[in-house]
Amino acid sequence: MVNKLRVGVICGGRSAEHEVSLVSAGSVINALDKNKYEVIPIGITHKGEWLAGAEAVKLLKENKLNKEYKVFLPPDPTVKSLIKNENQGLSVSEITETGKLDVIFPVLHGTYGEDGTIQGLLELANIPYVGAGVLGSSLSMDKILQKQVCRQSGVPVADFLWFRGVDWTSGKTTGSVTPLQNQLINMTRDEIVAAVIHKLSLPVFVKPPNMGSSVGISKAHDKKELVEAVETALEYDRKVLIEQAVPDAREIEVSVLGNEEPRASVAGEIIPCNEFYDYNAKYVDDASELKIPAELPENISTAIRQTAINGVLAVEAEGMARVDFLLEKNTNKFYLNEINTIPGFTKISMYPKLWQASGLSYSELLDELIRLAIDRHEKRVGLNTTFHPSKEWYK
Repeated sequence: MVNKLRVGVICGGRSAEHEVSLVSAGSVINALDKNKYEVIPIGITHKGEWLAGAEAVKLLKENKLNKEYKVFLPPDPTVKSLIKNENQGLSVSEITETGKLDVIFPVLHGTYGEDGTIQGLLELANIPYVGAGVLGSSLSMDKILQKQVCRQSGVPVADFLWFRGVDWTSGKTTGSVTPLQNQLINMTRDEIVAAVIHKLSLPVFVKPPNMGSSVGISKAHDKKELVEAVETALEYDRKVLIEQAVPDAREIEVSVLGNEEPRASVAGEIIPCNEFYDYNAKYVDDASELKIPAELPENISTAIRQTAINGVLAVEAEGMARVDFLLEKNTNKFYLNEINTIPGFTKISMYPKLWQASGLSYSELLDELIRLAIDRHEKRVGLNTTFHPSKEWYK
């Protein structure tokens, strides 16, 4: 009898992308080979409560909390198990037998899932997990830092500006604060608007930099829309990112897979049913068209795929990432738009579809992601984390 790996699939979470996460997780759970894996669904409510068991995803979809399913994961590397709330009197060996996890598959889009926080907990718990590590997750999640690192690494990104919410709401800041790269600071609200229009020109995209699934994103065509878009973005983040709209842009996506030597899938194109690929176009309307592979000149396709790999390496997004590009139709000039470290895994999501077109089925893709997670973990735990001074000066 072959021992099955116990795979915890975590979904839901304290994020505006909670509902998308549930759909993605359902697809992952259904596609995992039950001959290889014992799947443990783990759901996190909007409030942050953890539930585990076969009914976990269903309970979250129904917005119900059953205390019988409540668990927590201790940051204790000697346990590596989920613990039921009423199990606190059990021995470690008894807990491990009932809640042991061999690997975690986070399907937590957005805040507290894609930003390095859950990855930090899993590092402390010493459990292998799928996807980017703490640094790669946090860098990729903050689209301002992501763009700065990519640009410094020679990866092309569209022109952008950003500012803090405190500067927008309180007017001029006091004191001598030196602006960071592309930052607007020490300006009134009217001055920020004027600077955006002068330096970028309209239209622009206005985004909360630490959100995904196009939540809180607006396209502003005039001054009034720009102000409204900033107010919307500030509902989701303490900073605002403003990007120059690429004229007559095609939306190209590439899936990247791997740790130290990542590889890229074929490129695909999204033809959104709305003005841009917003939340409704991605998940609700089901009317956007996906072209896989994208109709591109071979040299452009090759360049985009290599740039996707370069971007992933720049931000250290190991495991998996979907890299989105904007391509000018007339010039074929392209810009890296976003790196998503926990891409959608729904039935219409591009990440698995692109790998399927590249010769890797959905279930084979999940196998590879789990293998990569375990391989990275084994290399990491093999590193020396102790040092013995020549003298015990600390005693």
